[in-house]
Amino acid sequence: MRLQAAWYRTYDALAAPRPARTTVLRRRLYALSHPYWTRTAAAPAARAELRRQARRLRTLESAR
Repeated sequence: MRLQAAWYRTYDALAAPRPARTTVLRRRLYALSHPYWTRTAAAPAARAELRRQARRLRTLESAR
């Protein structure tokens, strides 16, 4: 779940207007995406639950 939350943070940074270090962010996004999709043969419902929990974690982290 922490990897998915890190993916969201990286994606948000990359989606920001005129992001700095786009190459670094893109590489990080790829690195965070690659292990999950290659190792996981989980059902779509499990992937959706992972994303839901990661969004919740991101919301809690941003509230701090």
